[in-house]
Amino acid sequence: SSSSSSSSSSSSSSSSSSGGGLPQPVVHPVGAEASLTKRFTQEDVDTFAGLSEDHNPVHVDAEFASKGMFGRPIVHGVLCMGLLGGVMGMKMPGVGSIYAGQTIKFLRPVYVGDEVTATVKLLSYEEERPWRAALQTQCHNQDGELVVSGRATVVLPHLKPPKD
Repeated sequence: SSSSSSSSSSSSSSSSSSGGGLPQPVVHPVGAEASLTKRFTQEDVDTFAGLSEDHNPVHVDAEFASKGMFGRPIVHGVLCMGLLGGVMGMKMPGVGSIYAGQTIKFLRPVYVGDEVTATVKLLSYEEERPWRAALQTQCHNQDGELVVSGRATVVLPHLKPPKD
């Protein structure tokens, strides 16, 4: 696979290891962000089509897609959302976080072969329920163009007080 990952300078690794065990949850400051980068292949698209049963020819049939509005096959938009989920679950806010909600806009097509960088920025913790956080979610292509933009809500169980 041709995927790689990177973190921004405002956030170190979102999980630390204690004695070589599983990564542990980390509490990040507001404004912290992290990223993950992946080049989407036709194999990725075909695998997702098989898993989701979304065999729309705009994704999986080059001849059909060549006659459409984008001129070539496009990546399923939810694959970019999945990359954002990867950032949330592994980096920002990281291990133990639960993806609870998302508003999203798909602004530009992502083509097979494009390299997409998903970035998540911590916007705030809820005042009344500080175990819930709001995140800015964005994906840019290899040309720096914003292709996906939105906001997510995550639950951070490690910050929730135990029930009596």
